[in-house]
Amino acid sequence: MIVSVSADAPDTTARKVLAAAVAAGLEARGMDDGHGGTIIGIDGSLPDDDLALPGVRAVHPHHKPYMLASREHRPHAPTVVRVGDVRIGGGRPVMMAGPCVVEGRSSLLEIATAVKVAGADILRGGAFKPRTSPYAFQGLGEEGLRYLAEARDATGMPVVTEVMEPDQVELVAHYADILQIGARNMANFPLLRRVGATGRAILLKRGFSATVEEWLMSAEYILASGNARVILCERGIRGFDPALRFTLDLTAVPFAKELTHLPVIVDPSHGTGKRSLVGRMAMAGLAAGADGLMIEVHPDPERARCDAAQTITPDELAQINRSGRALHAALVETGDAAAELSADREPVPVGV
Repeated sequence: MIVSVSADAPDTTARKVLAAAVAAGLEARGMDDGHGGTIIGIDGSLPDDDLALPGVRAVHPHHKPYMLASREHRPHAPTVVRVGDVRIGGGRPVMMAGPCVVEGRSSLLEIATAVKVAGADILRGGAFKPRTSPYAFQGLGEEGLRYLAEARDATGMPVVTEVMEPDQVELVAHYADILQIGARNMANFPLLRRVGATGRAILLKRGFSATVEEWLMSAEYILASGNARVILCERGIRGFDPALRFTLDLTAVPFAKELTHLPVIVDPSHGTGKRSLVGRMAMAGLAAGADGLMIEVHPDPERARCDAAQTITPDELAQINRSGRALHAALVETGDAAAELSADREPVPVGV
Protein backbone atom coordinates (compact mmCIF):
# COMPACT_ATOMS: atom_id res chain seq x y z
CA MET A 1 0.00 0.00 0.00
CA ILE A 2 1.15 3.54 -0.76
CA VAL A 3 -0.26 6.52 1.10
CA SER A 4 0.20 10.01 -0.35
CA VAL A 5 0.19 12.85 2.15
CA SER A 6 -0.17 16.42 0.85
CA ALA A 7 2.27 19.22 1.54
CA ASP A 8 -0.26 21.14 3.65
CA ALA A 9 -1.08 18.18 5.91
CA PRO A 10 -0.40 18.52 9.64
CA ASP A 11 2.94 17.11 10.75
CA THR A 12 1.08 14.55 12.80
CA THR A 13 -0.56 12.88 9.80
CA ALA A 14 2.52 11.09 8.43
CA ARG A 15 3.61 10.17 11.96
CA LYS A 16 0.20 8.63 12.71
CA VAL A 17 0.23 6.58 9.49
CA LEU A 18 3.72 5.27 10.26
CA ALA A 19 2.73 4.50 13.86
CA ALA A 20 -0.37 2.62 12.68
CA ALA A 21 1.78 0.50 10.38
CA VAL A 22 4.21 -0.32 13.19
CA ALA A 23 1.30 -1.22 15.50
CA ALA A 24 0.01 -3.59 12.81
CA GLY A 25 3.42 -5.26 12.54
CA LEU A 26 4.11 -3.84 9.08
CA GLU A 27 7.22 -2.29 7.58
CA ALA A 28 6.69 1.33 6.54
CA ARG A 29 8.95 4.03 5.09
CA GLY A 30 8.29 7.63 4.15
CA MET A 31 9.99 9.78 1.54
CA ASP A 32 9.51 13.22 0.03
CA ASP A 33 7.22 13.32 -3.01
CA GLY A 34 9.14 16.12 -4.69
CA HIS A 35 6.45 18.71 -3.98
CA GLY A 36 6.74 19.08 -0.22
CA GLY A 37 4.42 16.18 0.58
CA THR A 38 5.22 12.65 1.69
CA ILE A 39 4.87 9.22 0.13
CA ILE A 40 4.58 6.39 2.64
CA GLY A 41 5.19 2.85 1.46
CA ILE A 42 3.64 0.15 3.64
CA ASP A 43 4.33 -3.57 3.30
CA GLY A 44 0.69 -4.50 3.73
CA SER A 45 -2.66 -2.80 4.21
CA LEU A 46 -4.14 -0.58 6.90
CA PRO A 47 -7.85 -0.25 7.69
CA ASP A 48 -9.66 2.83 6.40
CA ASP A 49 -10.08 4.20 9.93
CA ASP A 50 -6.29 4.50 10.33
CA LEU A 51 -6.11 6.52 7.12
CA ALA A 52 -9.00 8.92 7.78
CA LEU A 53 -6.59 11.74 8.61
CA PRO A 54 -6.30 15.34 7.42
CA GLY A 55 -4.01 15.68 4.43
CA VAL A 56 -4.15 12.06 3.24
CA ARG A 57 -4.48 12.79 -0.45
CA ALA A 58 -4.69 9.28 -1.87
CA VAL A 59 -4.33 5.62 -0.94
CA HIS A 60 -3.03 3.18 -3.55
CA PRO A 61 -3.53 -0.48 -2.68
CA HIS A 62 -2.01 -1.64 -5.99
CA HIS A 63 1.47 -0.60 -7.08
CA LYS A 64 4.81 -1.79 -8.40
CA PRO A 65 6.80 -4.10 -6.09
CA TYR A 66 9.47 -1.37 -5.93
CA MET A 67 6.98 1.03 -4.40
CA LEU A 68 9.45 3.71 -3.22
CA ALA A 69 11.55 3.61 -6.39
CA SER A 70 8.50 3.69 -8.65
CA ARG A 71 7.63 6.74 -10.72
CA GLU A 72 3.92 5.96 -10.35
CA HIS A 73 3.30 8.34 -7.48
CA ARG A 74 5.75 11.13 -8.35
CA PRO A 75 5.60 11.24 -12.16
CA HIS A 76 6.53 14.93 -12.41
CA ALA A 77 9.17 15.06 -9.68
CA PRO A 78 12.30 13.13 -10.69
CA THR A 79 14.84 12.79 -7.91
CA VAL A 80 17.86 15.07 -8.03
CA VAL A 81 20.81 13.74 -6.01
CA ARG A 82 23.00 16.55 -4.73
CA VAL A 83 26.64 15.80 -3.95
CA GLY A 84 28.45 18.97 -2.98
CA ASP A 85 27.76 21.45 -5.76
CA VAL A 86 26.95 18.70 -8.28
CA ARG A 87 23.32 17.87 -9.16
CA ILE A 88 22.75 14.42 -10.63
CA GLY A 89 19.43 14.32 -12.43
CA GLY A 90 19.20 18.09 -12.44
CA GLY A 91 19.08 18.56 -16.21
CA ARG A 92 22.72 18.90 -17.34
CA PRO A 93 24.40 15.48 -17.63
CA VAL A 94 27.27 14.99 -15.18
CA MET A 95 30.63 13.44 -15.94
CA MET A 96 32.27 10.98 -13.54
CA ALA A 97 35.80 10.14 -14.63
CA GLY A 98 39.07 8.77 -13.35
CA PRO A 99 41.13 5.59 -13.21
CA CYS A 100 39.65 2.13 -12.87
CA VAL A 101 41.81 1.66 -9.79
CA VAL A 102 43.92 4.01 -7.68
CA GLU A 103 47.54 3.11 -8.51
CA GLY A 104 49.35 5.64 -6.31
CA ARG A 105 49.23 9.13 -4.86
CA SER A 106 51.07 11.11 -7.55
CA SER A 107 49.37 9.33 -10.45
CA LEU A 108 45.92 9.88 -8.95
CA LEU A 109 46.54 13.59 -8.36
CA GLU A 110 47.75 13.90 -11.95
CA ILE A 111 44.67 12.11 -13.31
CA ALA A 112 42.28 14.07 -11.06
CA THR A 113 43.67 17.38 -12.31
CA ALA A 114 43.53 16.21 -15.92
CA VAL A 115 39.93 14.97 -15.82
CA LYS A 116 38.77 18.16 -14.11
CA VAL A 117 40.37 20.23 -16.87
CA ALA A 118 38.65 17.90 -19.38
CA GLY A 119 35.25 18.70 -17.84
CA ALA A 120 34.65 16.03 -15.19
CA ASP A 121 32.35 16.89 -12.29
CA ILE A 122 33.12 13.86 -10.07
CA LEU A 123 36.29 11.82 -9.61
CA ARG A 124 35.98 8.05 -9.83
CA GLY A 125 38.61 5.54 -8.70
CA GLY A 126 38.72 2.12 -7.09
CA ALA A 127 40.44 1.64 -3.73
CA PHE A 128 38.97 -1.85 -3.30
CA LYS A 129 38.69 -3.51 -6.69
CA PRO A 130 36.91 -6.81 -7.43
CA ARG A 131 38.80 -8.74 -10.11
CA THR A 132 37.95 -11.92 -11.96
CA SER A 133 41.41 -13.31 -11.18
CA PRO A 134 42.58 -13.57 -7.56
CA TYR A 135 46.09 -12.75 -8.80
CA ALA A 136 45.19 -9.42 -10.41
CA PHE A 137 45.82 -6.08 -8.68
CA GLN A 138 43.01 -5.57 -6.13
CA GLY A 139 43.62 -1.93 -5.22
CA LEU A 140 45.37 -0.13 -2.37
CA GLY A 141 42.57 -0.34 0.20
CA GLU A 142 42.48 2.41 2.82
CA GLU A 143 45.67 3.93 1.42
CA GLY A 144 43.80 4.44 -1.85
CA LEU A 145 40.89 6.01 0.00
CA ARG A 146 43.25 8.53 1.59
CA TYR A 147 44.62 9.43 -1.84
CA LEU A 148 41.08 9.91 -3.16
CA ALA A 149 40.26 12.25 -0.28
CA GLU A 150 43.45 14.20 -0.99
CA ALA A 151 42.52 14.46 -4.67
CA ARG A 152 39.09 15.77 -3.68
CA ASP A 153 40.70 18.44 -1.52
CA ALA A 154 43.06 19.40 -4.35
CA THR A 155 40.43 19.62 -7.12
CA GLY A 156 37.15 20.29 -5.33
CA MET A 157 35.51 17.32 -7.08
CA PRO A 158 33.41 14.86 -5.05
CA VAL A 159 34.66 11.27 -5.04
CA VAL A 160 32.88 8.02 -5.96
CA THR A 161 34.44 4.66 -5.11
CA GLU A 162 33.28 1.08 -4.72
CA VAL A 163 32.48 -0.65 -1.45
CA MET A 164 32.52 -4.44 -1.67
CA GLU A 165 31.59 -5.78 1.76
CA PRO A 166 29.28 -4.72 4.60
CA ASP A 167 32.23 -4.47 6.98
CA GLN A 168 33.89 -1.91 4.69
CA VAL A 169 30.95 0.49 4.52
CA GLU A 170 31.81 2.81 7.42
CA LEU A 171 35.46 2.99 6.35
CA VAL A 172 34.66 3.87 2.73
CA ALA A 173 31.89 6.29 3.78
CA HIS A 174 34.43 8.13 5.94
CA TYR A 175 36.41 9.08 2.81
CA ALA A 176 33.98 8.98 -0.14
CA ASP A 177 31.05 11.19 -1.15
CA ILE A 178 29.32 8.50 -3.23
CA LEU A 179 29.42 4.79 -2.43
CA GLN A 180 29.40 2.58 -5.50
CA ILE A 181 27.76 -0.83 -5.50
CA GLY A 182 29.33 -2.81 -8.33
CA ALA A 183 27.53 -5.13 -10.73
CA ARG A 184 28.66 -8.24 -8.85
CA ASN A 185 27.12 -6.90 -5.63
CA MET A 186 23.82 -5.60 -6.99
CA ALA A 187 21.99 -8.41 -5.18
CA ASN A 188 24.12 -8.34 -2.02
CA PHE A 189 21.18 -7.37 0.17
CA PRO A 190 23.07 -7.05 3.48
CA LEU A 191 25.44 -4.64 1.72
CA LEU A 192 22.53 -2.66 0.23
CA ARG A 193 20.93 -2.27 3.66
CA ARG A 194 24.24 -1.22 5.19
CA VAL A 195 24.99 1.48 2.62
CA GLY A 196 21.39 2.66 2.85
CA ALA A 197 21.90 3.41 6.51
CA THR A 198 24.87 5.72 5.86
CA GLY A 199 22.93 8.57 4.26
CA ARG A 200 25.65 8.85 1.61
CA ALA A 201 24.70 9.03 -2.05
CA ILE A 202 24.72 5.51 -3.54
CA LEU A 203 25.60 4.62 -7.14
CA LEU A 204 23.99 1.26 -7.94
CA LYS A 205 25.30 -0.56 -10.99
CA ARG A 206 23.06 -3.01 -12.78
CA GLY A 207 24.16 -6.63 -12.52
CA PHE A 208 25.31 -7.98 -15.87
CA SER A 209 22.61 -10.67 -15.84
CA ALA A 210 19.91 -8.64 -14.06
CA THR A 211 16.56 -7.56 -15.41
CA VAL A 212 15.50 -3.93 -15.05
CA GLU A 213 12.97 -4.91 -12.40
CA GLU A 214 15.62 -6.76 -10.38
CA TRP A 215 17.82 -3.66 -10.61
CA LEU A 216 15.00 -1.48 -9.30
CA MET A 217 14.23 -3.95 -6.52
CA SER A 218 17.85 -3.63 -5.39
CA ALA A 219 17.40 0.15 -5.35
CA GLU A 220 14.30 -0.43 -3.24
CA TYR A 221 16.45 -2.05 -0.54
CA ILE A 222 18.42 1.19 -0.24
CA LEU A 223 15.33 3.38 -0.29
CA ALA A 224 13.62 1.18 2.29
CA SER A 225 16.65 1.72 4.54
CA GLY A 226 15.79 5.42 4.62
CA ASN A 227 18.16 6.65 1.91
CA ALA A 228 16.61 8.30 -1.15
CA ARG A 229 19.97 9.42 -2.61
CA VAL A 230 20.26 6.62 -5.19
CA ILE A 231 21.80 6.87 -8.66
CA LEU A 232 21.31 4.00 -11.11
CA CYS A 233 24.08 3.05 -13.52
CA GLU A 234 23.64 0.97 -16.68
CA ARG A 235 27.03 -0.69 -17.26
CA GLY A 236 26.29 -3.39 -19.82
CA ILE A 237 24.85 -6.89 -19.70
CA ARG A 238 26.26 -10.25 -20.66
CA GLY A 239 25.62 -11.02 -24.33
CA PHE A 240 26.37 -14.00 -26.54
CA ASP A 241 29.00 -12.32 -28.75
CA PRO A 242 32.54 -12.96 -27.43
CA ALA A 243 33.88 -10.07 -29.54
CA LEU A 244 32.78 -7.58 -26.87
CA ARG A 245 33.17 -7.77 -23.10
CA PHE A 246 29.53 -6.73 -22.52
CA THR A 247 26.58 -5.32 -24.45
CA LEU A 248 25.59 -1.81 -23.38
CA ASP A 249 21.82 -2.04 -22.98
CA LEU A 250 20.76 1.51 -23.84
CA THR A 251 17.12 0.49 -24.12
CA ALA A 252 17.25 0.13 -20.35
CA VAL A 253 17.96 3.87 -19.90
CA PRO A 254 14.67 5.37 -21.16
CA PHE A 255 12.79 2.28 -19.94
CA ALA A 256 14.13 2.66 -16.41
CA LYS A 257 13.34 6.38 -16.49
CA GLU A 258 9.74 5.51 -17.39
CA LEU A 259 9.56 3.24 -14.33
CA THR A 260 11.49 5.19 -11.68
CA HIS A 261 12.08 8.75 -10.49
CA LEU A 262 15.75 7.97 -9.76
CA PRO A 263 18.51 9.38 -12.00
CA VAL A 264 20.13 6.98 -14.46
CA ILE A 265 23.70 7.26 -15.77
CA VAL A 266 25.66 5.14 -18.27
CA ASP A 267 29.10 3.52 -18.04
CA PRO A 268 30.32 3.09 -21.65
CA SER A 269 33.73 1.87 -20.50
CA HIS A 270 32.52 -1.37 -18.90
CA GLY A 271 29.55 -1.45 -21.26
CA THR A 272 31.79 -2.02 -24.27
CA GLY A 273 35.20 -3.04 -22.91
CA LYS A 274 36.73 -1.42 -25.99
CA ARG A 275 38.39 2.00 -26.01
CA SER A 276 37.41 2.83 -29.60
CA LEU A 277 33.71 2.46 -28.78
CA VAL A 278 33.58 4.49 -25.58
CA GLY A 279 33.06 7.91 -27.19
CA ARG A 280 30.28 6.85 -29.53
CA MET A 281 28.43 4.85 -26.89
CA ALA A 282 28.77 7.78 -24.48
CA MET A 283 26.94 9.95 -27.03
CA ALA A 284 24.36 7.21 -27.57
CA GLY A 285 23.80 7.03 -23.81
CA LEU A 286 23.16 10.76 -23.60
CA ALA A 287 20.84 10.57 -26.61
CA ALA A 288 18.93 7.82 -24.78
CA GLY A 289 18.34 10.23 -21.91
CA ALA A 290 21.09 9.37 -19.43
CA ASP A 291 21.65 11.84 -16.61
CA GLY A 292 25.41 11.40 -16.82
CA LEU A 293 28.38 9.25 -17.79
CA MET A 294 30.97 7.26 -15.87
CA ILE A 295 34.21 6.82 -17.82
CA GLU A 296 37.60 5.29 -17.07
CA VAL A 297 40.51 7.62 -17.85
CA HIS A 298 44.30 7.30 -17.59
CA PRO A 299 47.13 9.47 -19.01
CA ASP A 300 48.69 6.34 -20.56
CA PRO A 301 45.86 3.82 -20.98
CA GLU A 302 48.10 1.02 -22.19
CA ARG A 303 49.96 1.13 -18.87
CA ALA A 304 46.86 1.21 -16.67
CA ARG A 305 46.93 -1.61 -14.11
CA CYS A 306 43.23 -2.37 -14.57
CA ASP A 307 40.92 -2.46 -17.61
CA ALA A 308 43.48 -0.88 -19.95
CA ALA A 309 41.57 -1.94 -23.08
CA GLN A 310 38.55 0.20 -22.19
CA THR A 311 40.37 3.20 -20.72
CA ILE A 312 40.65 6.50 -22.64
CA THR A 313 42.94 9.54 -22.35
CA PRO A 314 42.06 12.92 -20.78
CA ASP A 315 42.06 14.48 -24.29
CA GLU A 316 39.49 11.93 -25.44
CA LEU A 317 37.41 12.70 -22.33
CA ALA A 318 37.52 16.41 -23.18
CA GLN A 319 36.19 15.65 -26.66
CA ILE A 320 33.38 13.53 -25.21
CA ASN A 321 32.54 16.36 -22.83
CA ARG A 322 32.39 18.95 -25.63
CA SER A 323 30.32 16.72 -27.89
CA GLY A 324 28.07 15.69 -25.01
CA ARG A 325 27.26 19.27 -24.05
CA ALA A 326 26.46 20.13 -27.67
CA LEU A 327 24.26 17.05 -27.98
CA HIS A 328 22.43 17.84 -24.74
CA ALA A 329 21.81 21.42 -25.85
CA ALA A 330 20.42 20.17 -29.17
CA LEU A 331 18.16 17.66 -27.43
CA VAL A 332 16.84 20.35 -25.05
CA GLU A 333 16.19 22.70 -27.96
CA THR A 334 14.45 19.97 -29.94
CA GLY A 335 12.34 19.03 -26.91
CA ASP A 336 11.34 22.64 -26.29
CA ALA A 337 10.40 23.09 -29.95
CA ALA A 338 8.34 19.90 -29.92
CA ALA A 339 6.52 21.05 -26.76
CA GLU A 340 5.72 24.42 -28.32
CA LEU A 341 4.50 22.74 -31.51
CA SER A 342 2.27 20.40 -29.51
CA ALA A 343 0.84 23.30 -27.51
CA ASP A 344 0.07 25.30 -30.67
CA ARG A 345 -1.45 22.42 -32.63
CA GLU A 346 -5.23 22.38 -32.97
CA PRO A 347 -6.89 19.17 -31.74
CA VAL A 348 -7.96 16.88 -34.57
CA PRO A 349 -11.47 15.41 -34.22
CA VAL A 350 -11.53 11.61 -33.98
CA GLY A 351 -12.43 9.99 -37.31
CA VAL A 352 -11.38 12.90 -39.53
